[in-house]
Amino acid sequence: MVNVQDARKEQYEQLDKVILQWKDEPGGLLPIMQNAQEIIGCVDEEVQHYISDKIGVPVSTIYGVATFYSQFTLQPKGKFAIGLCLGTACYVRGAQQVMDELVKQLGIDSGMTTDDGNFTLDATRCIGCCGLAPAMMINDDVYGKVTPEEIPGILNKYRQVG
Repeated sequence: MVNVQDARKEQYEQLDKVILQWKDEPGGLLPIMQNAQEIIGCVDEEVQHYISDKIGVPVSTIYGVATFYSQFTLQPKGKFAIGLCLGTACYVRGAQQVMDELVKQLGIDSGMTTDDGNFTLDATRCIGCCGLAPAMMINDDVYGKVTPEEIPGILNKYRQVG
């Protein structure tokens, strides 16, 4: 079994290479943060302080960038990112009941990740599948006309590969 501390150390070693590449480049903070997110999975407080120490940019600046751009997350995301559309078309066709079932089955609220790191649940707005309302995506898989009764089976499919 991989030691979590060793895995994190290896990730920071990868990040050090990126920092070295971009440290003195104008506008280098953004690619450093993008790579940090890719390598570590988020730009949490620990990562922000690490980058700050390495390149001399205030943590407040790094936090500002991380919260301004929607591509960054301050918390690790799960292996399977669930996005349930709560836009108008989906909502009027029962998306809230589907969300309620997801919350019940996963034991988390929207915007959270399960303790095992398998699932992150997010309420989204329009995923472009209004004709399939209510629509849900899990990573790149699209589910249309989803009912609360289907949720346990859908989640079990991912739990088996998780």
